[in-house]
Amino acid sequence: MPPKSKVGKNLKETRLKRGMTQAEVAKATDLHTNFYARVERDEETPSMKTLKAICKVLKVRSSDILDF
Repeated sequence: MPPKSKVGKNLKETRLKRGMTQAEVAKATDLHTNFYARVERDEETPSMKTLKAICKVLKVRSSDILDF
């Protein structure tokens, strides 16, 4: 089994540092809150377009979120 990604953990940590809720990030990126929550739990893999939108809302570079 491949090692678990840290993308979701990185997104959650960044979101909390920004003082945002999952619902706020989801709304700003036009995503359903449940989908965004699953991304943070690494149950869903967002497309590059979606990840770019999330990073823009969180004001962070994608290289800070991606774990490679």
